[in-house]
Amino acid sequence: MDFFDALDKRRSVRAFTDKAVDAQSVKKIIDSVMLAPSAGGLQAYKIYLVRDKANLDALGFAAYGQECVPAASIALVFTADQKRSAAKYEERGFEFYSIQDATIAAAYSQLAATALGLASVWVGGFDPLEVSRLVKAGEYEVPVAIIPIGHPAESPERTPRRSLKSIVKEV
Repeated sequence: MDFFDALDKRRSVRAFTDKAVDAQSVKKIIDSVMLAPSAGGLQAYKIYLVRDKANLDALGFAAYGQECVPAASIALVFTADQKRSAAKYEERGFEFYSIQDATIAAAYSQLAATALGLASVWVGGFDPLEVSRLVKAGEYEVPVAIIPIGHPAESPERTPRRSLKSIVKEV
């Protein structure tokens, strides 16, 4: 699938089939994430791959019961590695750049999944302490997003978008 097709076809899918995401697709998604831009090239994030059903269930519970998490074949948990970014950018890296790095990486995972014919949804509502505990995140790692990925069991319509005029302002 070409890049612009992937952008056009990406939707927030919350229902998945029981079909597993194969190892080759998981590798392609992770490889794509590794190409994401990051502040200073530091890649100040970690990715926790969750595929065990019991762990997906627990992660769904930590995400305030969002059923899309345990319904997915896998979930990627992106954490900001604040200490890694702070080593170069001090407070700005700790508070901001690491979050940006993890966010961009998570967005790349969604585009890669779409390009492979898979589906995903961005989950930002969760108990960060519980998610950290579940994935055994390091002391200076902050969960930023959970991205459940699987084969789609629904085809949602595109959500309405704001007009370009209301978003873009030339200065």
